[in-house]
Amino acid sequence: MKREASLDAPAGGKLIHGAAVSTSGLNGTALLERAFAFAFRGLVYPQIWEDPEEDMAGLEVKEGDRLVTISSGGCNALSYLTAGPAQVTAVDLNSAHVALGNLKRVAVTHLPDYAHFRRFFGDADAKENVEAYRRHIAPHLDERSRAYWEARDMMGRKRIGIFARGAYRYGLLGNFIGLAHFLARLHGVNPRDILKAEGIEAQRAHFEAQFVPIFDKPLIRLLTNHPASLFGLGIPPAQYDKLAAGRSMATVLRERLEKLACDFPFAENYFAWQAFGRAYEKTPAASLPPYLQERHYDALRERIGRLDVIQANMTDHLFKQEAQSVDKFLLLDAQDWMTDRQLNELWGQICRTAAPGARVLFRTADEPSLLPGRLAQGLLDMWDYREDRSAELTKQDRSSIYGGTHLYVRRD
Repeated sequence: MKREASLDAPAGGKLIHGAAVSTSGLNGTALLERAFAFAFRGLVYPQIWEDPEEDMAGLEVKEGDRLVTISSGGCNALSYLTAGPAQVTAVDLNSAHVALGNLKRVAVTHLPDYAHFRRFFGDADAKENVEAYRRHIAPHLDERSRAYWEARDMMGRKRIGIFARGAYRYGLLGNFIGLAHFLARLHGVNPRDILKAEGIEAQRAHFEAQFVPIFDKPLIRLLTNHPASLFGLGIPPAQYDKLAAGRSMATVLRERLEKLACDFPFAENYFAWQAFGRAYEKTPAASLPPYLQERHYDALRERIGRLDVIQANMTDHLFKQEAQSVDKFLLLDAQDWMTDRQLNELWGQICRTAAPGARVLFRTADEPSLLPGRLAQGLLDMWDYREDRSAELTKQDRSSIYGGTHLYVRRD
């Protein structure tokens, strides 16, 4: 079924501008915010960088639940379907992310089998994918998503061609990881080599010997000492300050990379494969997002009609929903971007639409929850902060980039 209203946001990036730009004038902060908003209008995340298994465990997603999530690369929205919820609505400001989410949604139904699906979104680097798109996917895509994928890039190539060249090397995140690999090789380190380490102890030994010295290099400290350096991670200027928390960014990035490299076996962490290998491992036993795992494929095809992907601001979307109609909310790290006014408007709608026992999960660049002291007390009092469970979830997050994962449960 075609969904013609899936990209119904105002033209010119107004949604992104409204979310990312909070400073007026021509000062340095305002110019950085505008530069980020411009960069964020294209494809940012070919893969979402939040752990869906942690999300589903923390939210206790079950059959019959109604979820609302920020889409980003769309991987997690599809992965949540493996738990059997009644509805998943993925919203995003970015039209490229909506087009990617719609591409995946249609591909689940119309690609011939799991092998085609795994080749398209798992390997994402075969010329046969372009023909599969033309034959099986394009005829079923909504008009605006199809227009996005068939438009041409600056080199005159159709955008859909990234799935023939390694899709995870593209977008702001893919480019950022590519630049990080270049800088590492400039200092004599090939990031891919750590993937050969067998076991946690070998991973840590390799990290300490090869990666730790890089973060003390003058060039790395210079480059990371400016908010624009992390635009490729989708981190706006306001979030850069929260991530730094008064320390040098090189130190913070080393700590986050250490967790990614040393806290989880690579055989169980596809985020590490994307960071160090720029692709998923190509073996039958590879660690993959739940939606790409063969054991979930039949259920995913059966449930894909429960997923909607729309372009909208989360607050505006919730404003249109009925009271007490949502069981689970996933906000990613979007609140790090927000002013106090935006934060209170969002939670005003969350409180109105939250069903009894509803759960909210979000991440922050810094460790503490950002709600105390910023959210109106009347709104905050409706929720129980699960501090111990939040600490557990933070420790278990394989993506490793965030300082904190936070879980709130609506009080009876």
